[in-house]
Amino acid sequence: MNIFELFIVQPIFNLLLAIYSYIPFADFGIAVILFTIIVRFALWPLVVKQLHQVRAMRKLQPELAKIKKAAKGNKQLEGMQMLELYRKHGVKPFRSILILLIQLPIFIALFQVIQIFTTHRDAIEKFTYGFMKNLEPVRELIANPDSFNNLFLGFIDITKTAINSPNVLSGLFLVLLAVAAALTQYLISKQTSPQSSSKRLRDVLAEAGEGKQPDQAELNAVMASKMIKFLPFMMFFIMMSLPGAIGLYYVTSNVFAAIQQHFLLKRNKEEMDELADKQIKKDSNKKATAKARAKQAREASVVPSSKKKTETKVTRITAKDTPRNKKEG
Repeated sequence: MNIFELFIVQPIFNLLLAIYSYIPFADFGIAVILFTIIVRFALWPLVVKQLHQVRAMRKLQPELAKIKKAAKGNKQLEGMQMLELYRKHGVKPFRSILILLIQLPIFIALFQVIQIFTTHRDAIEKFTYGFMKNLEPVRELIANPDSFNNLFLGFIDITKTAINSPNVLSGLFLVLLAVAAALTQYLISKQTSPQSSSKRLRDVLAEAGEGKQPDQAELNAVMASKMIKFLPFMMFFIMMSLPGAIGLYYVTSNVFAAIQQHFLLKRNKEEMDELADKQIKKDSNKKATAKARAKQAREASVVPSSKKKTETKVTRITAKDTPRNKKEG
């Protein structure tokens, strides 16, 4: 095995195998759904941090508008002030892609796992952990790989694509699964999208044609809005050409994410605002502490020098006054 198979494919394979071995009727589709829910729960802390970033970015929109107005077209000044505002409030705009970067290898590994269960069943024993081989259902599957049940709900072959499905009902379900993948993709993208610009792409392009320099923030907002609408169509065609198990994983993940995001963005709005304010206060306290330490360091370097000068002055005065004191005596 290579590193990717050893550290990503094999753990996912064994987790799916364990779920598949102990669920009723050995339904691979249900195993995929349960596997997806486990993954989403494992990603919960990252999701919370991501949504904190989303809320923080939305709260900073008025401040960003002020910066843009004050910069008066100076893009370098505007960029520096925006970065300073993000740093002050603990906002990291690129943190939101972390979950996507984590899910991408899971997505690829799941595709390989499906291939093992379908076209490379002779490799089942190779990828199974040693302690897993002691389980009775796993021993039976290794002894008879063709007994693997690749059906969901008893009639949908989720190891096939919607294009090459063996029967009409199964194919129809896989097409609906691709549609569901597109719709849920649109839903979760809409939930976390920044406030949309009032301008349309044609307006921005028209202004550019008139010689006006397009505002980068407005252009980014317009392009993000277009991507939210375009991405679901792209996901539909991708899911049509991938095994149904991938589509089932994707839809389940999106539905769970939509519920997760709704719960965190709406129901716990006050709590998340409080957490965001605590983070801002924490960053401010760190900044104040750093300034206090710097001030103390400066004072510590000044005091000895001042004290030395004072002592020298006192010594000179004493030496000067001593003869006079003796004469008077």
